Amino acid sequence: MTVYTTLCFLAAAAMLIAFINSKIGQMQTTIAITAGALILSLGIVISGHNNWFQLKDFAAETLNEVHFDDFLLKGVLGFLLFAGGLGVKLPNLKDQKWEITVLALLATLISTFFIGGVTWLFFQLIGIPFAFIYCLLFGALISPTDPIAVLAIVKKLNAPRRISTQIEGESLFNDGFGLVIFMTLFTVAFGSETPTAFGVVELFLHEAIGGIVYGFLLGLLFHYLICHTDDHSMELLLTLGIPTAGYVFASLIGVSGPLAMVVAGIMIGNWTRYIGFSKESEDHLDHFWELVDEFLNGVLFLLIGLSMLTFTFHKEDWIIMAFAIPAVLIARYISIRICYLGFNRYRDYNPYSIRILTWGGLRGGLAIAMAMAVPAGYMIVPEKNIDVREIILVMTYAVVVFSILIQGSTITKLIEKAKIAERDMGIQPSTYKQAETKTQRETAKE
Repeated sequence: MTVYTTLCFLAAAAMLIAFINSKIGQMQTTIAITAGALILSLGIVISGHNNWFQLKDFAAETLNEVHFDDFLLKGVLGFLLFAGGLGVKLPNLKDQKWEITVLALLATLISTFFIGGVTWLFFQLIGIPFAFIYCLLFGALISPTDPIAVLAIVKKLNAPRRISTQIEGESLFNDGFGLVIFMTLFTVAFGSETPTAFGVVELFLHEAIGGIVYGFLLGLLFHYLICHTDDHSMELLLTLGIPTAGYVFASLIGVSGPLAMVVAGIMIGNWTRYIGFSKESEDHLDHFWELVDEFLNGVLFLLIGLSMLTFTFHKEDWIIMAFAIPAVLIARYISIRICYLGFNRYRDYNPYSIRILTWGGLRGGLAIAMAMAVPAGYMIVPEKNIDVREIILVMTYAVVVFSILIQGSTITKLIEKAKIAERDMGIQPSTYKQAETKTQRETAKE
């Protein structure tokens, strides 16, 4: 089958699972799709193990043709992050700018080194010679929260404003910093040259700052184009140019495409929305991009569930996977707790903030895509053909699946408790939306 044919069948499967869930299930759609894909994967594996029918090799070969890392990092990621940026409320972002900056930078760094150190100690304990640099590499790719997973699940639960803004803002902006750490450690682990401090700073400025500047210019260009057309359909079609040609061009000039999409999305969603679009297009903008977002998320989360078929599991892998989940959760809690030691000196927060940020720090396809970028062949246990890539992949996959299925499906109770706490504090959530919309329109017109 061609890649297009495979993606068509995957999209149909995702829509079928979503439809069944809407009729008989109560799960959030992306959680239901991931769970359905995992059940299907397990069914294929069990049937092959019992010689009922053999589909695992065919399914794995078909999925490998899609190239999950390229499909996400060089394809749909631009659409999903742009759609996420459109939904960000700029007044809320300004109110939480320092918290989001600290969470995106400091929390990611603390988590990376904590996970790296604990992982290295664990492997020493079980007798597997897993180098410290590989442990740090795993920490770097698993520490940033995944904006796709977060926005697909958490934002639909109507969490308290400040908590929601911190979760969404952190997940959208910590990619640039996390990528710098990952690429630096990747070069140390597998490259021929050791990066210098100047090289790291240059990479950060070129990737992260360059991506933000490019995203601003891209948003400015399309704001101008949208403002100078009266065609309702063209106004919406122009927004497609940002995550398509705009995202691809970012990779050509070597800047962060993900950050560019977030910045451009925030500009279009908070500026162009109110002074550039006609009334008809403004009403349709969110519906149009929600449809795109739902469709691509369905395919992505189905691929996450089916990715299990492409892995080779050994007995040691199950022990490693069982370790990775609590290690990442503890690292997340510690990094958030340290940040809040500073936050609490200047502002009062919802008493459930730390718990929600810890449990709501979801991981998703981005972590798996980065893990898949690790080259194969660096053997750790040669007699069992276990290499660095396999160990990092199985740890990452365990954390991602637990994050989506368990954390994503149980965070609702924490958010409900946080809402009750805010009502007890005399805060009415309904007033936020009115104030935000009014402020956005006034800011855009200025």
